[in-house]
Amino acid sequence: MGQTERRQGPLLQGPRVLLRLGGSKDALAILEFFLENREHFKRTDPPRPAQFYTEGYWTERVVASALDYREDRSCHLFIFARSAPKTVIGYANLSSFVRGAFHACYLGYGLGAAHEGKGLMTEALELVIRLGFDELRLHRIMANYLPTNERSGRVLDKLGFTREGYARNYLFINGGWRDHILTALTNDRWEPPEK
Repeated sequence: MGQTERRQGPLLQGPRVLLRLGGSKDALAILEFFLENREHFKRTDPPRPAQFYTEGYWTERVVASALDYREDRSCHLFIFARSAPKTVIGYANLSSFVRGAFHACYLGYGLGAAHEGKGLMTEALELVIRLGFDELRLHRIMANYLPTNERSGRVLDKLGFTREGYARNYLFINGGWRDHILTALTNDRWEPPEK
């Protein structure tokens, strides 16, 4: 990955979606996305602090996310429809990078309720996985989901993730500790990151 791309962040393009880091001009669109889908994500996401639903929070968050990307800690991308490249329709995050002997991260993702069931998340995650393996040189991407979230399980199955376990009381979501199915995908073509 070139230095310019590392500074600016990736731009991933599929037939119907674009993915990129958020910028300061995107703060309001990001906020609108999360406000519109607040109830939709309530059943699958951890509790959010009150400031999460403010433009100021997202203005600061996109700056912090860009720094995290440059410093090889995470890659927080927003999903846009190619037909409406300024409207956020989802997110896909590679987070908590661990290097050393592990070269692994966690995958998190969400799609707006109005866009589910169209294959957009599968398209977006194929691009994110390619970035993680080919450009960021990760060996292992882990993704965990609620047993009741069958749609998420089907997406991960389609992408080749392997079920590795079942974690009881794994995350505090929607007012209680929730079990999760643990999955992972490994990179058979892994090479060490560039120095």
